[in-house]
Amino acid sequence: MDYKSIEFRDGDAVITGINHFDLAQTLDCGQAFRWAQLCDDEFTGIAHGRRLNLQISGDTLILKNVTAAEFDLTWKSYFDLERAYSHLRKMFDIDANMEKALAFSPGLRLMRQDAWEILISFILSQNSNIPRIKKMITLLCENFGEALPCGGYTFPTPGTLARLTESDLEPIRPGYRAPYIIDAARRVASGQLDLIALMTQPTCDVRNALLAVHGVGPKVAECVLLFGFGRVECFPLDVWMKRVMADMYPDGLPSGLLEYAGIAQQFLFHYVRMSK
Repeated sequence: MDYKSIEFRDGDAVITGINHFDLAQTLDCGQAFRWAQLCDDEFTGIAHGRRLNLQISGDTLILKNVTAAEFDLTWKSYFDLERAYSHLRKMFDIDANMEKALAFSPGLRLMRQDAWEILISFILSQNSNIPRIKKMITLLCENFGEALPCGGYTFPTPGTLARLTESDLEPIRPGYRAPYIIDAARRVASGQLDLIALMTQPTCDVRNALLAVHGVGPKVAECVLLFGFGRVECFPLDVWMKRVMADMYPDGLPSGLLEYAGIAQQFLFHYVRMSK
C-alpha cells in the first residue's frame, strides 16, 4: 500500500502520504481514454457510470464527492491503491532500460478498469492514435450513452450497442471497426461472452473467449486481460512495444519482469512513446 491514511471529510476521500501516484502519468499514458486535465494538479473523468474529479497536492490525493463505501468498492481497485509500487519498482530496476523507464514515470500506476469499456475501447484503438481513440470514444458515449447530471455521458451498455447496425455507428467514424463493436456487444448482451463469469476463470480461458470476438486479435485481448481483468502478467504488443522488444529485449523480457510483465510494459510503453 502506497499511502499512510485515508479520511472522509466534507464529502471527499482525502488520502495522505501517497507515494508513486502522478495524475498525468497514470491517467494519460494510453491505458484510459476518458480523463482530461483541468490544471496542473487536477483531472476530471468518467468511469463506472459517474464523473470523478481528482486533485493532488504534494502527497495528498483528494477524490471529490466519494464516500467510504464507494472508495472501497470501486476506486481503491481502479487506481491500484493496495499494491505497493515501491516494492514493484525495486523488482523492475534490473537493467538500464527499465531504470530509464522507471525514472521517466515515477508516479505511473496500472488502472483496473471496467472490462466491457476496455473491450470496446481497445477494439477502437486498432491502427489509431490516442487523440483519435479519445475522440471516437467521446462520440460513442455522446451518441449512445446516458447524460450525467455533472456533465458528460456514461459508456453505452452492451444492450444499447447490440441493437445498432453498422450504419448507426457512422457518427463516431469507426471505419472497419464497426462490425467488431457490434459483434462484441451482441456477444456480451446475449451472455455468450460473460465478462463477469470470466473474472474468476484461468487467463488462458479468458484469452480464448476474447479472441472469439470478431476483430479481437492478440494485442486487443492482452489489453483487455491487463486493464480490464487485472491479469498483470499479460503483455500487450503494439507497434511501440514491438520496437521496445526489438531494440531493448531482442532475446525476450528478462525473467525478473515476467510475473508483472503488464505493469512493466506500461512503464516501457509510456517512456518510449513520450521520450523519443
